[in-house]
Amino acid sequence: MFEAAQSLREEYAELERQLSDPSTHSDMVKARKVGRRFSELTPIIKGLDSYAQLTDDIEAAQELADEDPAFAAEAESLQAQLDDVIERLTKLLAPRDPNDSADAIMDIMAGAGGEESALFAGDLLNMYTRYAATRGWKVELLDEQLTDLGGYKSVTIAVKASSHADPDNMPYGVLKFEGGVHRVQRIPVTESQGRIHTSAAGVLVMPDVEAEEIEIDENDLRVDVYRSSGPGGQGVNTTDSAVRITHLPTGIVVSSQNERSQLQNKEQALRVLRARLVAKAEEDAAAAASDARKSQVRTVDRSERIRTYNFPENRIADHRIGYKAYNLDQVLNGDLQSLIDALQAADLQERLSVDS
Repeated sequence: MFEAAQSLREEYAELERQLSDPSTHSDMVKARKVGRRFSELTPIIKGLDSYAQLTDDIEAAQELADEDPAFAAEAESLQAQLDDVIERLTKLLAPRDPNDSADAIMDIMAGAGGEESALFAGDLLNMYTRYAATRGWKVELLDEQLTDLGGYKSVTIAVKASSHADPDNMPYGVLKFEGGVHRVQRIPVTESQGRIHTSAAGVLVMPDVEAEEIEIDENDLRVDVYRSSGPGGQGVNTTDSAVRITHLPTGIVVSSQNERSQLQNKEQALRVLRARLVAKAEEDAAAAASDARKSQVRTVDRSERIRTYNFPENRIADHRIGYKAYNLDQVLNGDLQSLIDALQAADLQERLSVDS
């Protein structure tokens, strides 16, 4: 059991050596990468140590049980502890996405439903912002396109954990299940007849990768600058500081206009471009293996919805796992944990079934 134990112990020892080497900390990107992997392995190594110790203790207690019945009871108690350790290690060692320990970049885009969809995109932004606060994460606005009524045609945010965050408390590993089409059913503020309308907004979740983790050739980029604008095209900046970058090989277009300088906006746009290139590479690899990702969609199509928010019934339903609850008001206020726990449990079950 746990055949990977030795290789993980060797990797853990090497990471420990690197963390004690001052030269590692002169490279902040390397130090962060080594530190996160060390944090990922720490609970696994502790679990393996407990497994080895309990196995030895049970064997010793069983050998002594014939002479003293008290040791038989002790062996049973130790076995119960060992079962818990085995269950925990099985979860920790299940195949996992290597990006789970990364921060996240999220795109929220209005879809079918016009102005109502844009307002709903704003509701989703508020929901994720409030949820991030409950996890101790910081939300950074990278780009936004507002509408006249205060909704969002699109908005891009970065969600960042603290540098000492637990590996299981990293934004991408938690929020990646939010990727897809979110459908809302409610009476829009734009509806004078009081009729319930259905509209949708799309969410894309990507790992926030370091510049050193993906190489981008400047010759592959077309960079355009323009004047930042607010709702309805109203100018909010008197200089051409907004930046739009087109990645020519893939056709991916990103923009940023929320920083004060052109250089800052370019850096933010490149950050989003790196995340989208990683997401595209993963999607292409999955498609090539005939195992295209089903958790996220790239189009805001009602038929591809992952979740429905029904305001008249105060109901939220996630269609991937059959989850249903009647606390929509609380969820939109950031109380997402029960839903995310259910999604993570379903994901773990799937990963364990693949591994078995």
